[in-house]
Amino acid sequence: MGVTVVSLVVSIIALILSLFVFFQLKDKDNSTPDSFSTRPLQLQAYERLVILCERIALPNLISRLYQPGLTAKEMQVFLLESIKQEYEYNASQQIYVSQQSWEAVRNLRDQNMLMINTISKTLAPESTAADLNKRIIEGLMHEEKAALHTYVADTLNSEAKKIMK
Repeated sequence: MGVTVVSLVVSIIALILSLFVFFQLKDKDNSTPDSFSTRPLQLQAYERLVILCERIALPNLISRLYQPGLTAKEMQVFLLESIKQEYEYNASQQIYVSQQSWEAVRNLRDQNMLMINTISKTLAPESTAADLNKRIIEGLMHEEKAALHTYVADTLNSEAKKIMK
């Protein structure tokens, strides 16, 4: 009976010690940050979206895509397709940024496309790409929200800086 009691006491102590170690390790695992952090992915997403804003800014698009000899209709198509491609290429970044940031990017895309289409409708069928580009730049100079790409980029920069703190 003495050996049985001693074996039982040793077993209980071993069980209590194992449970103690188990819970200590479990608490330690919960208190340390995960080995995978989304912070670098978030910062990369903000960086890519700032680049997107710069690439679809109308003055930048015009200077990048203009080719002498194009018609206004051809230039319209080039501008719209470029905006769509840039946006679609970066669409996956929305999972890493705030809803407000993604909506700002989407609004920039929509406003630029609307402006291109609206101005294109006012031109004569024989208008050139230079005519379209000139009217777009003039529209940007007179439009209150013309520098929307700057505001969107500023919003993205501000949010990225908050993440870096």
